[in-house]
Amino acid sequence: MRPSPATASVRVRRAETSDLDDLVTLEDRTFDSDRMTRDQYRRHLDSDSALVLVASANHRRFLGTAVVFFRKGSSVARLYSLASQPESRGKGVGTALVEATEAAARQRRCRTLRLEVRTDNISAMKLYERLGYQRIASLSRYYQDGTDGWRYEKALD
Repeated sequence: MRPSPATASVRVRRAETSDLDDLVTLEDRTFDSDRMTRDQYRRHLDSDSALVLVASANHRRFLGTAVVFFRKGSSVARLYSLASQPESRGKGVGTALVEATEAAARQRRCRTLRLEVRTDNISAMKLYERLGYQRIASLSRYYQDGTDGWRYEKALD
């Protein structure tokens, strides 16, 4: 798959233990609630049922991350978290991470990718809808702070 011009300079790779500080810093910078802890990230880095991806412009410039979960025997993968540095938003980082997540899910023979998003996160909803995700459910008071959410999914061909 060829990178699109918007994502050509963004490199996505599997996260490593050496990325923990950057992962936790971005998590704290991005989310007011429902944050993943250092221990959770550490467990996900070593898990067969999770994949943590990192986007960078070069190996040192940390731009964003995605966390995807896989359930044994299920053809549905779940994009659990997507975050990018504030100064990187709108520059193809989210697109590159979602596309890499979809590729990883296909590799594991998943046919569907699902995710949840806060109803007040307009930019994320626009990204997902632009990438072909369909809103399939309303989630009342889904988030820790009581905010409602939407569930989206995309069939992976």
